[in-house]
Amino acid sequence: MLRTLFLQAPSYEGFDGGAGSRYQARREIRSFWYPTWLAQPAALVKGSKLIDAPPHRLKFDDIVSDVKDRDLIVMHTSTPSFKSDAKTAERIKDLNPSVKIGMIGAKVAVEADLSLKEAPAVDFVARNEFDFTIKEAADGVPWKDIKGLSYRNELGAIVHNEDRPNIENMDDLPWVTPVYQRDLKIENYFIGYLKHPYVSFYTGRGCKSRCTFCLWPQTVGGHRYRVRSVEDVAAEIKWAKEAFPQVREFFFDDDTFTDNLPRAEAIAKELAKIGVTWSCNAKANVPRRTLEVLKDNGLRLLLVGYESGNQQILYNIKKGMRIEVARQFTKDCHDLGIVIHGTFILGLPGETTETIQETVNFAREINPHTIQVSLAAPYPGTFLYRQAQENGWLYEGADLIDDDGVQIAPLHYPHLSHTQIFHSVEEFYKSFYFRPSKIASIVAEMVASPEMMKRRLREGVEFFHFLRARRSHA
Repeated sequence: MLRTLFLQAPSYEGFDGGAGSRYQARREIRSFWYPTWLAQPAALVKGSKLIDAPPHRLKFDDIVSDVKDRDLIVMHTSTPSFKSDAKTAERIKDLNPSVKIGMIGAKVAVEADLSLKEAPAVDFVARNEFDFTIKEAADGVPWKDIKGLSYRNELGAIVHNEDRPNIENMDDLPWVTPVYQRDLKIENYFIGYLKHPYVSFYTGRGCKSRCTFCLWPQTVGGHRYRVRSVEDVAAEIKWAKEAFPQVREFFFDDDTFTDNLPRAEAIAKELAKIGVTWSCNAKANVPRRTLEVLKDNGLRLLLVGYESGNQQILYNIKKGMRIEVARQFTKDCHDLGIVIHGTFILGLPGETTETIQETVNFAREINPHTIQVSLAAPYPGTFLYRQAQENGWLYEGADLIDDDGVQIAPLHYPHLSHTQIFHSVEEFYKSFYFRPSKIASIVAEMVASPEMMKRRLREGVEFFHFLRARRSHA
């Protein structure tokens, strides 16, 4: 067994690029997801340690002693953070020349050869679903015998082993929450719409939807929703509730937890017995009868990807959602008292100035409690990325973030420039939040809770600082 360190490397200030973040960038307000994709293999490797540097505000000097004392370092990387992570790997090799460095993440899963060529200090990358690939590497299995591994051999040549099949029995994976308890300070993890402190993890992997922009199903998880048993999920929640008595909310980070309605209802009923508040990702098509069951058994919030208010754009991105269904779903949630955090994306194929306004109007009409507005991001390995390349939508020198980690608009169209798309995000936020009715609801929320008042004031300051930074990099 190699002495193994799992590392989310130091990065941009406030950069939410960890191994649980779908779209890596510096957020409007301070936001950090749990490093679930690192914690899962870490749970398989005895004696390992996980360092998640950005949420803990660690710089490279803070991790020197840890990287010097390891045989194997497994780094999570992403397309936006890859260059920075590659430099960190070089600094590690300077300090510990004998250490082996591997990388995991969607970026290296789909660009294994290119990643190894562009990061000479990295010895291997793990493709596909990489949990047991990494376990075997940490166990000292010869690299030539490890499925899903791409590596440099003793002559420096890049070798790609055969693919590793996806895990079928998801209960074979150990829980991630004991790794959180061992190595993380959970109070450092914030999500603006979740109660603090919160804990998140997966109850299954894969998503049957075919959204052209979505990262994990197209790169690692696949399009079959493979799930843990209801009993295993409930047991981990029960353990985590005792291990983290300060936690106020549990979040299930499955791409679409509501893909399997009977299972979602069964889990909800078990959670009610444990007595926890919980939230999850959902598609905007959950029937009211299921919403009622979930709400009656502890559900507080749904994170819903609406993406656009224009039906043709939803067709273009293969969202599989109809506007009228989403409208009725949202009304049902409002009626039942289920809070919604709605996410929208600007700059998707078919976008125009008119469809942007249509989406803004739609968001104002359905009125989720909070929203997040992102820019269309063509990640390598996604259908959107191939579309952008084939149609010349990527403007020259395009990247996904700027030098400060702020998301930029990498796509442009003959009728809509990337600058127009970029500036429309700020206008969207202003149009949604700077309404008398929305301001009144936020003020009422703050008045009712001194804790919420403190939090919203902090987030307001962070939001305006973020907008100022965006304007300076426009």
